[in-house]
Amino acid sequence: MAGRHLKELFRAFRMNDELAFRRAATEIIEEEEGKHHFALARDLQRLMAGGSSAGLDVGSYAVLPEPPKDREGDWALAEVRTPERTLDELVVSPRVTATLRDIGTEVPLWAELDQHAVPRRQRFLFQGPPGCGKTSAAEALAHELRRPFVVVRLDAVVSSYLGETASNLRRVLDYANQAPFVLLFDEFDALGRTRDDAAEHGEMKRVVTAFLQMIDKYRGPSILIAATNHPALLDAALWRRFDEVIDFGKPSVHELRRLIRLRLRPVPHKGVDVERYASALKGLPHAAAEKLVWDARRFALMSQRKEVTSDDMDGALSRVTARPW
Repeated sequence: MAGRHLKELFRAFRMNDELAFRRAATEIIEEEEGKHHFALARDLQRLMAGGSSAGLDVGSYAVLPEPPKDREGDWALAEVRTPERTLDELVVSPRVTATLRDIGTEVPLWAELDQHAVPRRQRFLFQGPPGCGKTSAAEALAHELRRPFVVVRLDAVVSSYLGETASNLRRVLDYANQAPFVLLFDEFDALGRTRDDAAEHGEMKRVVTAFLQMIDKYRGPSILIAATNHPALLDAALWRRFDEVIDFGKPSVHELRRLIRLRLRPVPHKGVDVERYASALKGLPHAAAEKLVWDARRFALMSQRKEVTSDDMDGALSRVTARPW
């Protein structure tokens, strides 16, 4: 164990700084793993997790740490949001819903899994076409677990400075060590492109290699989720780094019908033929059904009406089907 780690531990204890303590402890665990002292590393991880893994929620952290910033300090590398969507509001396949609920049941039991040396599932890849609920599902999982929802800003993470992108990623994962978040890397293919791609320059190939090492070592309290619309672009070595890969497909007409009804529920809409509109959206993503209803409600409000009519829905449908998805 490096002397500096001991100093950091004692300094954190003196200052009653739990976040600094966790950072130092995590570095010690990673160092022991690097020495192939796996039993010791597992015991240390178990001790660190035992008092804090169960029952965590947003309220446990009245003052959340500020998101990390880039080298110049001008841009936040992540955005912290209070999750508002719930699992009950998701309209995805039963298989996806069951998997998300299973994760929600497992996470509070992490301490028990650690005690029995059963690996946690905390790194997930969401893949599927645009607008099919990947980001919403990540937010709903955060709501289910009562955790802050953190969206990584890849536009800020990917830096023009040589070597700085990997440093930014390290800052983000250090941040994920400080509290129990649900951390989302959206549009992940912008970061994890295959290293065989001749169009990618050497710097981004090094970033992929560094990121592979980082997520391999991550043992913090947060859930890491990567979402991509283009799974074929991802580096082959990334796939096995994720504990689960969850497929989000385009919705069936039945699911579109459910989603339209769910979004129309708060407002009067007598006479609206939901079945007809769901059929008209066949082959389009969930986002198209949501836009259909939001546009219809907007038309009604602009006409000083509280009730959504078929005319509102027809006007919205023409817009939704005319645009690319």
